[in-house]
Amino acid sequence: MADATELDARSIVTTRLIDAPRDLVFEAFTDPKHLSQWWGPDGFTTTTSRFEFRPGGVWRFVMHGPDGRDYENRVQFEEIVPPERIAIWHDDGKDNPEIRFHNTITLEDTGGKTQLTMRGVFATAQERERVAREKGAVEGGQQTVARLAAYVAQLARKKG
Repeated sequence: MADATELDARSIVTTRLIDAPRDLVFEAFTDPKHLSQWWGPDGFTTTTSRFEFRPGGVWRFVMHGPDGRDYENRVQFEEIVPPERIAIWHDDGKDNPEIRFHNTITLEDTGGKTQLTMRGVFATAQERERVAREKGAVEGGQQTVARLAAYVAQLARKKG
């Protein structure tokens, strides 16, 4: 199931129809044991040092790149509406306003499958363009969502 990605002046929007129930897809966001199995682009691994899945809670983690580099990350959970929506602020953990964006993840039940939409909104069009160009955000988002889809499909088979 292919991803679709849209770009507008300040946003990157990635969508994917996932062959797993919405509750299971939502669950994959709720625990670092799940997140470590799929979060990040191909070749990346994730180590969590703090995880508070609640509005106002923080998730601190390091993404380990296939090139051996480590990338500090911080997510602050703004809104959680199980199993429909998660809204977060995502940055590099260093209060750098240039590396901060808002992401809303919506999960729509489509009769046993889940339509996932991730909408990342940046402060400016220039910042969105820089992150897309320098950080590979479009491809990275597509790969992350593909890894999520494969992971929850595996979970669904185990539960099935």
